[in-house]
Amino acid sequence: MNENYLNRKKIEKNRHIFRFVFAATIILVECFLFYRIWMEFYNPNLRVSYRFKGNYFVTATYGILLLLFGNVYGGLKIGYYKPFNLIFSLSMTSIISNIVAYIAVIIPAATLYISPVAAVIYLSFAEIVAIAIITLIANRIFLKLFKPQRLLLLYGSREDETEAKFLLRQDRYNIVNKLRIDDGSQPESYREDDKFKKICRSCNDYDGVIIGDISAELRNDILKYCYSHFIRTYTVPKLTDIILKGSETMHLFDSPIYLNRNHGLSIYQAIVKRVSDIVMSLIGLILTSPILLITAIAIKLEDRGPVFFKQKRCTKDGREFDILKFRSMIVDAEKDGISVPATERDPRITKVGAVIRATRIDELPQLINILKGDMSVVGPRPERIEHVRKYSEEIPEFAYRMMVKGGLTGYAQVYGKYNTTAYDKLKLDLMYVQNYSIILDMEIILKTIQIVFTKESTEGFSEQASRKMGQE
Repeated sequence: MNENYLNRKKIEKNRHIFRFVFAATIILVECFLFYRIWMEFYNPNLRVSYRFKGNYFVTATYGILLLLFGNVYGGLKIGYYKPFNLIFSLSMTSIISNIVAYIAVIIPAATLYISPVAAVIYLSFAEIVAIAIITLIANRIFLKLFKPQRLLLLYGSREDETEAKFLLRQDRYNIVNKLRIDDGSQPESYREDDKFKKICRSCNDYDGVIIGDISAELRNDILKYCYSHFIRTYTVPKLTDIILKGSETMHLFDSPIYLNRNHGLSIYQAIVKRVSDIVMSLIGLILTSPILLITAIAIKLEDRGPVFFKQKRCTKDGREFDILKFRSMIVDAEKDGISVPATERDPRITKVGAVIRATRIDELPQLINILKGDMSVVGPRPERIEHVRKYSEEIPEFAYRMMVKGGLTGYAQVYGKYNTTAYDKLKLDLMYVQNYSIILDMEIILKTIQIVFTKESTEGFSEQASRKMGQE
């Protein structure tokens, strides 16, 4: 083991220790605040007050809720997110945990009367303040202890957007060198080349290696070299990687076999998903009815135009349907029939439209589409017909994302952006199709609450990109 490996291993170990201490501190502080609120406002008013063990059990249950929702929102991973996003994720974890604790633990226990809601609001406020203070201090210490990782970028015949994406997080990553290694020659002969061997050996000089869009044969060799020499790798997955990841492992023989059926959802999964769609869309329509009414009135009063906007979209197996949205642009914004994606400062967007687009309220009428069966709550975002045709010509695999119904929210909406490329959206949506489960649906729904308030996820296309797509 060389010195670089030992240094990398030590830094990685220290990172894990720091994250564990941070997570433990956050959870312990929140549990302490919950314990104080519980003892002050709730436990004394129970029909039979809890003693020591009972109070500790309730607090421990609350701690488990924080862990569960913390894993969903990723707030416990300091260093992964920027400070604001980290504080926001932890705050969402705290608020949702408090709501669940109030409904599932506090109200059932308080049999004599309905427990005061003000105490939960006070608890949430106190926790958010504590979270902000601890996170800002911990993040400052983290950045001082752990410098950005020195990375080597390996790319193929064309330079993709991988570098630009890593540059968005210069607090964590520093691409100090980049090399083009796929020159179009035969991989078998290229692997024997001295240049390739030197590239592999040079990987030892960095904290990690970014493996971009290169041929599978070369990528496999580099992966094996880095794995055998304990070098961290960040690999851009190919579609086949995502398909294999969702496969079932068989152990019928003395060697593992991957089974991939490619049949979409099972009958059981389809039934459960449809029932949950009906229930959630009905609940959603009831709970958001005041918002729906106010928004409809505001749109009508602004320019007297229609409230709703209909558009042809594609769902499961390419079936076409009319998607419903609140109108956020001027009337006849696409009167020539040409689809031009909205930019960040698009003059076609109305004043009311700017608000409902930023808060995603314009998507709420799609609860009706879900109730009708055109869409699901969670699934790949249904694309316009002309976009499907265009993308399918350029990316034949684009049709893979239509193995399930289109969704109000989805994997690409949670982990991507509004201006994420079609190829990257395909990868994200295929990850959902290949790894579908009810638990994954619930995770995406919970994370959707978070991205509604995150500006990056609603980022529009640039003016240049929008004009280009309009011309195409």
